[in-house]
Amino acid sequence: MLTIISMNNYRIICLTFFAWGLFSCEPDAEKQEEIPAESFRNEVAATEVHIAKAENKSFDYLINATGKLEAAGQVKAVIEQPGYLIELPVREGQAVSKGDVIARLDPTEAQIRLEKAKIALRNAQATFENDKLGFSRDFESGDEERKTFLEEQLKAKNGVFLAEIELREAQLNLDRCIVKAPISGKIADLKFKQGSLVATNAELCEILSTGNLELKVNVLESDISLISINQKAEIYPISNTKEALEGRVLGINPKVDENGLVQVAIRLTSAKDLLPGMNARAIIRAPQSNSLVVPKDAVVYRSGRAVVFTIENSESKWNYVEVGKDNGQEIEILEGIEAGSTVITTNNLQLAHQAPVQIVTE
Repeated sequence: MLTIISMNNYRIICLTFFAWGLFSCEPDAEKQEEIPAESFRNEVAATEVHIAKAENKSFDYLINATGKLEAAGQVKAVIEQPGYLIELPVREGQAVSKGDVIARLDPTEAQIRLEKAKIALRNAQATFENDKLGFSRDFESGDEERKTFLEEQLKAKNGVFLAEIELREAQLNLDRCIVKAPISGKIADLKFKQGSLVATNAELCEILSTGNLELKVNVLESDISLISINQKAEIYPISNTKEALEGRVLGINPKVDENGLVQVAIRLTSAKDLLPGMNARAIIRAPQSNSLVVPKDAVVYRSGRAVVFTIENSESKWNYVEVGKDNGQEIEILEGIEAGSTVITTNNLQLAHQAPVQIVTE
C-alpha cells in the first residue's frame, strides 16, 4: 500500500529533524567553550630566559667620535732668502730642537750687499760730520733742543738714516741664509735637496711636535653640553684598537657646523708609537647620576617602539618603555618600568605577552 505525503507534511518533517539535530549539538559546543585558556598555556613549553634587575645607579654615558691625530705644534720652515742650498744637514723624521740649523744658503751675494751697505753708511756719516763744521757755534752752545734739531736735519740731508736702514736690511738678508728650526720636533715633507736653487718664501719642510699629539673629533651638538674642559677621554688608535690611551679635553670649538657637529680637541698624555695623521677613536665618559638602568639586551623593538619584558608569576609581561642614553652595555629607562623590576635579557626577540618562562640561573 503506497502512502502519499503531501508537500506541506514533507516540510514539517524536515524542520522537525533539523531542530532535533540542532539541539542535540548544543551540549558539545558548551563543553568546548568551558575548556579554560590555562590548559593551552600549560601545554606550551616554558621559554628559558636570563634575567637582570632594573636599578637606579650612576651611569656612564659614552660619547663616541672619530678623527685624526695632529701634532700639537706644526710649523712650516720657510726659506726667506733666494739662493742655492749649500748645506742641508737634516732628513725626514729627524728630531731637531728649536734654533738648530736645518739649512744654509750660499751667502756670497748677501755678504757683498752687506759690505756695500756698510760703505754707504760710512760715506753718509762722513758727509754729515763735514756739514756739522758749518754749525760749530750751534753745536758748542748749550741749546740742546737746537743741537738735536740740527743733527737730525743734517743726517736726513746726507742720507745717514737711509744708510742705517739699508745696513740693517743687508744684515737681515745675510742672517736669512741660515735657516733655523722654529720649534722642536721632527722634520716632515722635506721639499729640496742640497744644491737646489730656491726662491724667496719657498717652503723647506714641516716640523711636527710629535711628542705632543692632539685628536680632533666631531661631536653631535646634542652631546656637547655633557663635555667640559679637562674631561677624561679614552683614545683607541686604529693601529692598536685594544689598548686605550688616556687623553683630556683641551678645547671645544664654540661653533656648530652645517651638519650639527662641534669640533672637540683632545690632548693625549702619551704619544708612544703614534704619528700625526693616524686615525683614532675617542670615548668621552659623561657620568649620569641616579638613572634607572637595564642591560641593553633587555630592550627589544616592536613596530619601532622600545619594549622591555618583565616577569610576573612565571610569565612574561610586555612593557612599552621610553629609553634615554646608552653606553653600549647598559641603557637608561626614562619611563615604562619601575626600579627593582625583574627584566628578561635573553630569548626576548620573539617573546609574547603572558608567555610561560623559566629562569636559567647559570
